[in-house]
Amino acid sequence: MIPMKFAAICMTLAAGLLWPGATAAQEMPADYKTVLSALGKGGDFKDGVLKVNIPRTDLKVTIHGRQVPTPLGFGGWVAMTKGEGGHEVLMGDLVLTEDEVNPVMSALLENGFDVTALHNHFFWEQPRIFYMHVHGMGTPADLSTRLKPVIALIDKAMAGAPTGPGPASALPAPAGVNGAAVAAIVGHQGEQTGPVYKITIGRPDIAVREHGATINARMGLNTWAAFAGSDGDAVVAGDVAMLEHEVTPVLKALRAHGIDVVAIHHHMTGTQPVVLFLHYLGTGPADTLARGVRAAVDVLGKPAVTR
Repeated sequence: MIPMKFAAICMTLAAGLLWPGATAAQEMPADYKTVLSALGKGGDFKDGVLKVNIPRTDLKVTIHGRQVPTPLGFGGWVAMTKGEGGHEVLMGDLVLTEDEVNPVMSALLENGFDVTALHNHFFWEQPRIFYMHVHGMGTPADLSTRLKPVIALIDKAMAGAPTGPGPASALPAPAGVNGAAVAAIVGHQGEQTGPVYKITIGRPDIAVREHGATINARMGLNTWAAFAGSDGDAVVAGDVAMLEHEVTPVLKALRAHGIDVVAIHHHMTGTQPVVLFLHYLGTGPADTLARGVRAAVDVLGKPAVTR
């Protein structure tokens, strides 16, 4: 069970669970600029990948009856990178309420996209929020044209959402954890964004290609952990990208450190090797949480144990 003090910590997760730029920005190709213009969204171009941001700033989500901010994990996105024959490979993750799931799914299917996953990231949230993974192929102009009706449904829902701050917690936001100390325990450096310290770890050991395109961390193949709160009273939320033989050891590592696992799922279909993902959430002293994350990270990349 996540303690009620989790709500106060959640208020500090302003931008931490959105994707941080692990690589320097590159000059954006003209056809990608056209995609952003056509969709009316912001984005960036790094590591050969265009990422389009689709944040759900309209959502007023509560966990255990307390409000949490949109960037706690309610920022959708799509990304595209160049594949073979002048075509792009598109992957994405759309954030949807229950009543939006099937209309958006129908719009995706009608416009030639594949829906490759539908899952939760949290427990005890109201309204219930679901995450829909998307796959598509085409030219940048073609993909943006086909994606526009889907984005229009989300934009319409956002425009019709009630305005106002919602039932905000009166508790003050903690100052943040000691990022250097957390990084030293986890064994990977992260980025500080306000009170949130986020560590993103790619899986370059997993060679996943889709129609000639490399599926890298920017396309969703990564493990990450975001820390907020204070050193003595922190929250960690994240995702672990795993090969099949890594799943059980990762689960054992997280649960042994009191971190809750909230979802196990895939993002992609028809790829080899199979990659599974899990979402987790934990509260407690920052160093304790960091040791739990480190235990899970240490499992990754090790060969399967023959029984």
